Amino acid sequence: MAGSEGSAAFAEGVPCWTDAQLPDVEAGKRFYGELFGWTFEPFDKTEEPTGPSPYAGSVRAHLDGEPVAALVPKRDGRMPTVWTVYFATPDADDLADRIREAGGQVITAPVPVGPYGTMALAADPESAVFGLWEGGTLPGFGRRHGPGSFGWVELYARDTAVADSFYAGLFHDALFGPGTTRDFGRVLVTEAFPAEMPPHFLVHFGVDDCEALLGTVVRLGGRVQAPPFDTSYGRVAVVTDNQGASFALLQT
Repeated sequence: MAGSEGSAAFAEGVPCWTDAQLPDVEAGKRFYGELFGWTFEPFDKTEEPTGPSPYAGSVRAHLDGEPVAALVPKRDGRMPTVWTVYFATPDADDLADRIREAGGQVITAPVPVGPYGTMALAADPESAVFGLWEGGTLPGFGRRHGPGSFGWVELYARDTAVADSFYAGLFHDALFGPGTTRDFGRVLVTEAFPAEMPPHFLVHFGVDDCEALLGTVVRLGGRVQAPPFDTSYGRVAVVTDNQGASFALLQT
């Protein structure tokens, strides 16, 4: 894998954070702690003046002392068990307005998360869900592009023209600007994919060896959805954790 990077700054549109909404955070800690070597600490700010913080009861995952993700308890059993990617923004309210104007939907309006930042949830015109993160004391990933940390996110889209127009309009500089580090790609959902698969984002975590880690995933209660295959950005396997949240292992 390439060397890991810190989080001195995230331009708007760069994937800067990820969290998993889980039925059982303690079970998630056991799974990801052993799989990636993560350690965990609670978010110490759990109440806002207007009520519970979106991260109340959540834990922040660390790798070598640096923040890499969060595990969040599901508030509603009807919601999916899923990993969500968050795109950086200096102004979550402004970006939420632009998402609406571009044909997307704001699912959760921007809300403060203690001193850490401001978050929102949105969906693109095909209903693929993603997050917005306006960093405070937590700008985003403290480590990425290395084993056990965020490496890539892939958008599975059924109408690539719509997706390309939407994201290029919102995040042109992050996608196409000078010195851009590509962290975000998209793939067309064809007939080769299950008919019921909706447009969605798939978060990838870096690993040294895809094949070697699959046995650990299964032993911990996870499942292999797609065995390792080669892509333009590395060798990938798609798996689920012990509660059904899908993610990918990325070997480069």
